[in-house]
Amino acid sequence: QVQLVESGGGLVQAGGSLRLSCAASGSIFSINAMGWYRQAPGKQRELVATITSGGRINYADSVKGRFTISRDNAKNTVYLQMNSLKPEDTAVYYCAADVRRSILSSLQDYWGQGTQVTVSS
Repeated sequence: QVQLVESGGGLVQAGGSLRLSCAASGSIFSINAMGWYRQAPGKQRELVATITSGGRINYADSVKGRFTISRDNAKNTVYLQMNSLKPEDTAVYYCAADVRRSILSSLQDYWGQGTQVTVSS
């Protein structure tokens, strides 16, 4: 089994910063892409940022220049540094990872339980 555990969410004023962390553990041979998604009330889940094992990064236009994704491959951990937060960034943030559990297995998607980020105006 594979578990993703997020931490770092909370309540912050507009203009403030938060740093999210997500650690993957369990039966892991390798991890390809890791990323962050978010879902605001009444809206669909959307991509925030992804990063491959080789360091290729993709950001949603809405967070470019404000958010920074990074990862520590040795720790199977991905981070999201969020600066200049806006009320519209309020959402539940989910971590995701494409995991290969053995050398013979295919990639599978795993998700964390989510962490709430609330930005007050």
